Amino acid sequence: MCDFLAHFCLNVRIPILILAPPMTSRTNHHLDTYLLRVLHTLLVEKSVSRTAIKLGQSQPTISNTLKRLRELTGDAILVRGKTGMVPTERGQELLALAKQGLEVIEKIAAPVAAFEADSTARVFHIATPDYLNMLLIPSIIEQLRRRAPGASLMVHALDANLDYASALENGRFDLVIGNWPDPPEHLHLAQLFDDDVVCMMHRDHPVAKKGLTLKYYLEMPHLAPTPYIEGHRSGIDVALAEQGLKRNVQVTIPYFALVPHVLAKSDLIFTTGRQFAEHIIEDWPIGMFTLPFDMPKMRFYMLWHARSHVAPDVVWLRRLIAEVSADLGKSSGKSGARQPAP
Repeated sequence: MCDFLAHFCLNVRIPILILAPPMTSRTNHHLDTYLLRVLHTLLVEKSVSRTAIKLGQSQPTISNTLKRLRELTGDAILVRGKTGMVPTERGQELLALAKQGLEVIEKIAAPVAAFEADSTARVFHIATPDYLNMLLIPSIIEQLRRRAPGASLMVHALDANLDYASALENGRFDLVIGNWPDPPEHLHLAQLFDDDVVCMMHRDHPVAKKGLTLKYYLEMPHLAPTPYIEGHRSGIDVALAEQGLKRNVQVTIPYFALVPHVLAKSDLIFTTGRQFAEHIIEDWPIGMFTLPFDMPKMRFYMLWHARSHVAPDVVWLRRLIAEVSADLGKSSGKSGARQPAP
């Protein structure tokens, strides 16, 4: 019986089914940076020994790595030719892919390029209260044109319908400048400048001649800006409320540019920052007066999202605005305000 089986096995050809490795065996391999670099070098050098020398590895190590790459790709990658190893058709495709992959990895690992302000064509987006359009924005534009002449700036108005926090998060805005009492805690904040709070009214207003007392301040009809943030009270109203006081706001307007026109033709009083008031009283029949109660200074700041915290272009813009604001803060308070009557 044994002789029969031996004779049968020697003389009868039995087809052998060669099974491919289970898919899980290939998916268990992970193509890391090392494998990608060995793959690229093998396909360029077309030699295990030269690859080993170039990468500072032993020849057995590179041979084992080639075996892993063959298992991972399901292709021989390199085969013997007349004069040495030659890439397979798939190997030739992998050479281009490996080169691209290494370039991408190098770009990811490379440090962020420095921001070149003098050659950039970047479009910056900032949102500010209308209050700053006469003060800070012109100076920002002046410095931007001087330092980054190819850059563009889009200034967006803040209003109650604008979700500025989401605009910072999704990249629509680079920065937001504000002065409301409770900015979102999840945003980065940098102080810009402080400004004294004063009152404005027509120079011929009866109260201007008598002296602005607390009684007059609370009873007089007030002009106020439309709130920039829905549901938020201004710092002035918050400060009054903390002292158990409330002013009589009868008119609100969305644009600070309207303030001198309204005050010049009405009996309204307007509470605002000193720098805005100093800018207005130079050309209008309007006086500036000290508040008849304690009021903390207006504090202006800029806000930005964590997504752009280390972005070189936004860091550069923040520094520019900080420098301009510092100069603005130094110029505050050069003109005096009339004191209220005792």
